[in-house]
Amino acid sequence: QIQLVQSGGGLVQVGGSLKLNCEVFGRTFNRYRNTVAWFRQNPEKEREFVAAIRWESGTTAYADSVKGRFTISRDNAKLTVDLQMNSLKPEDTATYCCATGKNIVSTMISSEYEYWGQGTLVTVSS
Repeated sequence: QIQLVQSGGGLVQVGGSLKLNCEVFGRTFNRYRNTVAWFRQNPEKEREFVAAIRWESGTTAYADSVKGRFTISRDNAKLTVDLQMNSLKPEDTATYCCATGKNIVSTMISSEYEYWGQGTLVTVSS
């Protein structure tokens, strides 16, 4: 079993920054095979891929809507993943969830991820 515990988020003004953190617990987390990603969802849209990082290689992927503004990173020693969000826009308002899975082929497909964090709300006010 793997547990993901999130922290961060909250209310920020347009153009501001926030950092989300996702801590991984569980012996079955495989540094060589697991990918960790962030997804977001608000009531008006379907769940949307934000960013992902393959743990072993550190290879990252981003949605076009956040590219250049968001950065995903991992700390191998602490087993944490951060999502640094800069230049936030009102359309970034959503509940953000981290997720992880093993041997993921398409990092943007939410159904490939087996374990999910509890979600954290990010609100960008104009």
